[in-house]
Amino acid sequence: MYDLVSDVERYPEFLPLCERLVVRSRAPRGEAAEEVVASMTVGYGPIRESFTTRVRLFQPQHTILVSYIDGPFRRLENTWTFHPHAEGCRVEFSIIYEFRSIALGMAMGALFDRAFRKFAEAFEARADAIYGGQDAAFNRA
Repeated sequence: MYDLVSDVERYPEFLPLCERLVVRSRAPRGEAAEEVVASMTVGYGPIRESFTTRVRLFQPQHTILVSYIDGPFRRLENTWTFHPHAEGCRVEFSIIYEFRSIALGMAMGALFDRAFRKFAEAFEARADAIYGGQDAAFNRA
């Protein structure tokens, strides 16, 4: 599951609303196994937004930390943590976000919440497709 989530280049293949993802850089960084800077464009109907994040991959700890660089947010952070589980893997995911403007937050907030629920479902479906139906138990914080 860690490998599936850290393979950000493949997100447009299976994530709903993800229209484009461009990796700006990928390099080893300090205590992180790798650091990826990527820009994602998401779209729904006539609405398109792009944002850039820094993704720090801590492979030995099975943790991925994502922090915001640029786009329509004031703040965007998320954390993925992967734990061995008798049925495969337990995934903990948390996200904190705040849009740059109150108006954009009001217009996009509910859509953004639904999009992230759809993203979680898409990751589960992708895991089923890649790992042959092994279940991944998602704990969403």
